[in-house]
Amino acid sequence: MASSHDADTAAITRRKSLSALAGAGALALAGCTQSGNGGDGSDGGDDSLSGPINIAGSSTVFPLMSAVMEDFAAEHPGVDPDISPTGSGGGFSNFFCTGDTDFNNASRPIQPEEEELCADNGVEYVELIAATDALTVVVNPDADWIDSLTTEELAQIWKSDPAQTWDEVRDEFPNEEIERFGAADTSGTYDYFIEAILEDEGHTGEYQATEQDNTIAQGVSGSEYAIGYFGFAYYFQNPDQLKALGIDDGDGPVEPSLETASSGEYTPLSRPLYTYASISSLAEEHIAEFARYFVEQTTNEELVANDVGYVPATEETQEAQLQKLEDAIEQAQG
Repeated sequence: MASSHDADTAAITRRKSLSALAGAGALALAGCTQSGNGGDGSDGGDDSLSGPINIAGSSTVFPLMSAVMEDFAAEHPGVDPDISPTGSGGGFSNFFCTGDTDFNNASRPIQPEEEELCADNGVEYVELIAATDALTVVVNPDADWIDSLTTEELAQIWKSDPAQTWDEVRDEFPNEEIERFGAADTSGTYDYFIEAILEDEGHTGEYQATEQDNTIAQGVSGSEYAIGYFGFAYYFQNPDQLKALGIDDGDGPVEPSLETASSGEYTPLSRPLYTYASISSLAEEHIAEFARYFVEQTTNEELVANDVGYVPATEETQEAQLQKLEDAIEQAQG
């Protein structure tokens, strides 16, 4: 595959680009003519592919989808992509299950009410695994008084009736008000955080909620007593502006990383990431070809791990996803 990931400088440029895109909110690469090989758009590309590709959903998956689309659009300049980080639930409810987008990115599986909405609108889909994430809890780098939290302490901070000051969480913490930044309730990250940490205690409304993970990063980096959570890629892209906390699930603190997420040591905040492809959209050859390209890239360690900051899929997972996708394409194209 043509790729811009062969040099360290390219990876650094990509990482900066993804960080900027995270704050920008949407990605449109229409009119790209630069090939991933650095040529004129004809090196290894099939320029016969053309047409729009509309994608909504998870802000967590957004950096990975954007990176893959950047390369695909460079190889196929006739393709006109539009990617919006609307949140997993917002994407399903407002765009994908109403038939208005070709893909929906998700940081958790589709929910029963979303399945019902898709069915009501005749939207069939195929679920594809994109990567593994280490949902990351971050504080300000100047907060030298904290390095880790237990899952119980994390729940104290984020439950529906939360601690108001840090010393309510742990006696040795400062008597300072907790400033919270987190995912909006349309986010799959929000849903997953409740499932993994809060359960029946619910999620506080006393926080600054956003679908823009870069806004969370900016908020936490601007306040010594702030805390936030989001996908690992956003910490990976801002390591000097943020401090990631170890999470103690009973066996001592474990810091989020590609290694601890891959090994399963980082519990309970490791999770699979997905994209859902509309089967009717796969009848369009340029959309089917992009879906194949996306799944092919899920094992690309340079792109998925080094550039974006997630754990790549295994070869076995990729093979299974490709077979599932080919079955869906056959169903769509007949």
